[in-house]
Amino acid sequence: MNLSRTIAMLLLPLLLAGCASSGNQAANDPLEGFNRGVYAFNDELDNYVIGPASRGWTRVTSPDVRNSVSNFFHNLESPGYILNDLLQGKPADAGRETLRFVVNSTVGILGFFDPASSWLGIEGRPEDFGQTLGTWGVDSGPYLVLPLFGPSSPRDATSYPVAYYTNVLTYVAIDTLTFGTLTAVNIVNSRAELEGAARFRDDAAIDPYVFTRSAYRQYRRNALYDGNPPMSDDPYSDFLEDMDADPDI
Repeated sequence: MNLSRTIAMLLLPLLLAGCASSGNQAANDPLEGFNRGVYAFNDELDNYVIGPASRGWTRVTSPDVRNSVSNFFHNLESPGYILNDLLQGKPADAGRETLRFVVNSTVGILGFFDPASSWLGIEGRPEDFGQTLGTWGVDSGPYLVLPLFGPSSPRDATSYPVAYYTNVLTYVAIDTLTFGTLTAVNIVNSRAELEGAARFRDDAAIDPYVFTRSAYRQYRRNALYDGNPPMSDDPYSDFLEDMDADPDI
């Protein structure tokens, strides 16, 4: 998927949602008042704590270091990906993810490097319990913004406890302080990687809340179908195909 298609997938739902109304009923957001309050809290936390910390982290680290840190934490989450692949009836994907985990944990030096992708061509594909429930036919439910965690839904919120108990870090951290420190590094590093996207959202969106809600839903729908959502259900497919075919876009 090229950049123009990605941006379009983010912007089109925003524009349509904005034209529809404050649209909490049409947008399946009956908790919009509550959600906006939590969104504002998260936004302030990002403005005054996480955002500045991530920019400081960016100043003292290189892109290669940040990428290695990201690889490390994603590798620790691999058992959860494997479990959810199995629960979704995808044993071949579970096997590939298991091979990735073994190779990156050993040859990749605890996952700081990703030889499974660079040498073997085995790309990682995160799977979580929200996607598993979606595969089983469970409806996502209304849009929900969680303190600290951000955009979610009742179905996707189930991912967090499952992810906690399937993360290697949960079992190898020496003590609470170590676990908390590593978790903070993960949060700050992840936020640093999203700096460009955060700026794009703030600069492009008339209402960042609506933009975030729409973009999150598109992202989760894409994840549920492993990057190949049914085109028959995609109201933007023809437009997006035209964009990809136009070399001037």
